[in-house]
Order: sequence, then C-alpha cells, then structure tokens
Amino acid sequence: MGRTYVSDGVVLASRDYSEADKILVVLSKDFGRVSLIAKGVKKLKSRKRGHVEIFNHIKFQAARGKSLDIITEAEIINAFSRVRKNLVKTSVAYYFAEVIGRTTRDHERNEVLYGHLLDSLTKLQKSENLKELRRDFAVRALEILGFWPKNKKIADPDRFIEEILERELASIRVGKRLQG
Repeated sequence: MGRTYVSDGVVLASRDYSEADKILVVLSKDFGRVSLIAKGVKKLKSRKRGHVEIFNHIKFQAARGKSLDIITEAEIINAFSRVRKNLVKTSVAYYFAEVIGRTTRDHERNEVLYGHLLDSLTKLQKSENLKELRRDFAVRALEILGFWPKNKKIADPDRFIEEILERELASIRVGKRLQG
C-alpha cells in the first residue's frame, strides 16, 4: 500500500489533541475503524474544520504517519443536518457511534457494517420512531459482527452489548427515555 490513501468514512468520535489538532475515529468503507490526526483543524481558517465533525459522512485522504495517520483532505458527502438539529436524534446518533466504536477493532474492514451505519443515519433523519430504529440498529450490528445469530429474538440488546464490552455504554441512558 502507498504512503497516502483515499476512502469514504463516517466520523464516530473526535477529541482534542493539542492546541490546534484533533484525533478522529472514523469508520471507513475500505479500512474499517481508523484513528486519524487532523492537524490544524481547530484553527479558525482551517479548510477541514467543518468537514471533520462527528457523524459527518466524508471522503478523505490520509497519509501514513509514525503512530497515527494524518488526514490531509476532507470533503463532506452528507452532514446529516436534520439529525444535528434535533437533540434526541443527535443522542441516538451518538449511540450508533458508540456501539460501532466500541464493538469494532482498528483496521478490520466491514463494508456491511459501514453500509448499515450509513443507512441507519439516513433513516434517523426521517424517522419518528426512534426507539425502534435504535433497537433495530443494535440488533443488526450485533448480527453483522457475529455476536448474535440472525433472525433470533433478543430481549435487551443494550444489556447484551454491555456484557460483550464488560462495561456500560455512556449513551445508553438516552435510549431508555425514548418514546415509541
């Protein structure tokens, strides 16, 4: 593989790294979950600033680095703006991102899971039945990852995910409060 690569991805998480940089966790179509450093992205004049926000579906270019790959270009494919404008939908999107981020490993490509995340974020923009969408997302993600047999009922997918992870999900409280 070359020194640079291009892929599509969904930003799952972002955290400050230094005065001007952020570390992004991206579920990419071609490389699975990857951690990337976005240099200078916190500067007001950064061209990448708005492109690397959490939940954005982006096309990105990255260069191989010593410890972390460096994102060199980013372009928004879909910002899921209707999700961002609704606090409850945003919390469901955080749940999607947390489940994917915690149940996958770096560099394990899974195009089916990637497609499922994109499809779920797209449905989230239009859906009113958030509780059902959230549950369906979790069950299907567990099936795709091989943690649960296809077409078998599961009483509480949240509890099952927590058992797999051996820790609580931070975003789990939100789902318990959703209306039908």
